[in-house]
Amino acid sequence: MSVYTTVGSPLGELLLVGEESAAARGGVALTSVSFLGVAGDMDGRTWGRREPEAFAEAERQVREYFDGVRREFELDFLTRGTEFQERVWAALDEIPYGETATYGAVAERIGAPRDRVRAVGAAIGANPLLILRACHRVIGAGGSLTGYAGGVERKRLLLTHEGALHPLFA
Repeated sequence: MSVYTTVGSPLGELLLVGEESAAARGGVALTSVSFLGVAGDMDGRTWGRREPEAFAEAERQVREYFDGVRREFELDFLTRGTEFQERVWAALDEIPYGETATYGAVAERIGAPRDRVRAVGAAIGANPLLILRACHRVIGAGGSLTGYAGGVERKRLLLTHEGALHPLFA
């Protein structure tokens, strides 16, 4: 059964959706993390039953991230993408905190030809786990901050928070 909660963050209210599972750390496997009221918040579909206690561990880790204490998330995810999307999303997990990669570099990392960079961008755009699966760390070839489901301003703030962008030049 799907369960959800909302969590405050410096960038706005986050919507966390998951599947209850006794095997999952904390009892829930996250299926979606999005900014409430943004197009990525499951487009108005039902989120299931509100169960804030099921997300206690996820909430703790999100707060630690924004407090500058946590650089990696140790949570269970349950995503349902195509094989190609899952390969792209796994490549996102390999981009370290405080660093960025270009769309072309992600394509190269998964062995996709240069003419598939747009498809890589589309898969990154379909990432259901904002912040946790760091699609915000992917930038344009010239260093431009393009394409983020939470909005480019949030992307800039996340990269600045992680030290990937200097605040004076962000």
